[in-house]
Amino acid sequence: MLVYSENIAGILNQITAVFTRRQVNIESLNVSASSIPHVHKYTITAYSDEDQIVKITKQIEKKIDVVKANYYTDEELFIREVGLYKLSTPVVLENPEISRLCRRADAHIMEVNPTFCSVMLSGKTEEITDLYYALDKFGCVLQYTRSGRIAVTRSTVEQVSDFLDEQERQRQKRMAAADEK
Repeated sequence: MLVYSENIAGILNQITAVFTRRQVNIESLNVSASSIPHVHKYTITAYSDEDQIVKITKQIEKKIDVVKANYYTDEELFIREVGLYKLSTPVVLENPEISRLCRRADAHIMEVNPTFCSVMLSGKTEEITDLYYALDKFGCVLQYTRSGRIAVTRSTVEQVSDFLDEQERQRQKRMAAADEK
């Protein structure tokens, strides 16, 4: 789900409360500025049936500070995450297969010191978790974390842009009608 809102304190709590009331777990949540000034974008990943997600989307869109909310399937979006892995340097040095595994996954080694090395991988959820499970088999993982998903639609324009353009046209019509009176 992609939600666009004004940058107002408390709106995140209102949005997550809709999921809580419907007992739908949020798998990942990422909030950032959008390409539209003063509008924030929430990328929310939740798994449920379509009927439930449609109801949640409508409830979120009713919130006064929410500009637009839409739900999408994975196929309708470009999705990426980042995985960070902290690995034991002694174990990595003992087994060259670990380094080969990281290179094959196109992961980037960010730092190496005598105690640990840190590795970053950007990609799809499955790629991030697959690398974790492969590394974990070697007993070298000291820490691991994954970011929330970030996503953009496969459409050439964001639906929120069309929505905001239409809102502006309606506002201008109302102002013109008021000026005529």
